[in-house]
Amino acid sequence: MRAFIVAALVAAGSLGGAAAWADTVEVANVKYETGMDLAGQKLVLNGAGVRYKAIFKVYTAGLYLTHKASTTQEVLAAPGPKRIHISMLRDIDGNELGKLFTKGMEANAPRDEFIKCINGVLKLSEVFASRKQLNTGDSFSVDYVPGLGSTLLLNGKPLMTEPIKEPEFFSALLRIWLGDKPADDALKDALLGVAKKSRRSGN
Repeated sequence: MRAFIVAALVAAGSLGGAAAWADTVEVANVKYETGMDLAGQKLVLNGAGVRYKAIFKVYTAGLYLTHKASTTQEVLAAPGPKRIHISMLRDIDGNELGKLFTKGMEANAPRDEFIKCINGVLKLSEVFASRKQLNTGDSFSVDYVPGLGSTLLLNGKPLMTEPIKEPEFFSALLRIWLGDKPADDALKDALLGVAKKSRRSGN
C-alpha cells in the first residue's frame, strides 16, 4: 500500500512539474514537454518520434532522462529517474500491444536480464490484457525511479497497486525501441536524438 501511495505521489509530482515547462516539441500532432519533474528531479526530453507499422502511424514515443544521451548504452547507464511516454495514434487491442512489447523485450534483452524481469513482463502483459482496447489519443507512461521501481500510468493514472521493483525490467523495456532489433529503426534514432536513417518497420 505504501509503495502505491509513493507511486501516486511520483505521478502527481511529474504531472504538476510538467506544467512548469513552457517549451514543447510536436510529433505527429502530439506535444511533448521538453522538460518535466519526476521524483524531485528535472528530466529533459532526449528525443521523440513515431512508431510505424508498414505505412501506418501507430503511436508516438518520447524518452525523458536526467541528461541527454545519444547511444543505447548511455541511456541504460544514465543515473536517476527515467520516463518513456507513448501516445496512441490508432486504436489497438490491449492484449495485442502487450504481446508485441513482450516479444520486443525478449528479442532485445540479454537472456539473464530478461529472466530477472520475467515478473515485470507478466505484470505488464496482465495490465494490457485487462484492457480491451487502447484508443487513439490514449497515452501511457512507464516511470522508473531508482530504489522504487517502474510504475505504469494510463492517461496519467497509475495502473498497478505497486511498482515493478526489478531494475532490469525498465532496461529490457527500453530495449524494445533502443535494442539491436528495435521496433522501428527511425524511432530508435529519434529517441536517441541522432540523425534519422531510412525508415523500415520492425516486429
